[in-house]
Amino acid sequence: MLEVKDKIKETAIHLFQRYGIRSVSMDDIARELSISKKTIYQFYKDKDQIVTLGVVEHIEKERDEFQCLLNSSENAIDEMLKFSTCLKRNLGEINPALLFDLQKFHFSAWELWVDFKNGFIKKTVLNVIKRGKEEGLFRPEINEEILACYRIEAIEMAFNQHVFPSEKFDFVELQITLMDHFLRGMLTMKGLLYYDELNNSTTDENR
Repeated sequence: MLEVKDKIKETAIHLFQRYGIRSVSMDDIARELSISKKTIYQFYKDKDQIVTLGVVEHIEKERDEFQCLLNSSENAIDEMLKFSTCLKRNLGEINPALLFDLQKFHFSAWELWVDFKNGFIKKTVLNVIKRGKEEGLFRPEINEEILACYRIEAIEMAFNQHVFPSEKFDFVELQITLMDHFLRGMLTMKGLLYYDELNNSTTDENR
């Protein structure tokens, strides 16, 4: 029975990420699994419960991945680039409407995301910026508090269909471009030389 419950959650999360939350009904989930909607309600009260569990699962996964990045990064630039790769992997198949759907229709899940964003993610970015300043890779005069707030809001802004409509902008390319712009604005000459050398090395490997 537990296997069925987990399968329902996994399938629902996959559909939410691909099509957005509002566009996916309980009937759609049941149809995808070839089960009755009644079976879903044996395990979950409603769609909101599944959404909330999905957000909790996503947050736990992100925490683990960010911690691994911190432990395996040579310096602050390396950490930022690994974060960018992680972002590309995690966001590649997510419908940009998902965040809007969370905010408008699933308040409890949205609050979990906001707390995670303003707590853990902001603290992580702050620590990376401080590390980069100590390593001489980021300019010493920059205000890490302002830039950490700017960075986490930029991630969320990329989901805004009024600002970046999905028919015009590739979502992953958008996030990578914003990250590149953010990082270059903080670099010292030492940091810029290292960053360009790293980018050129990565480009040559992908040819």
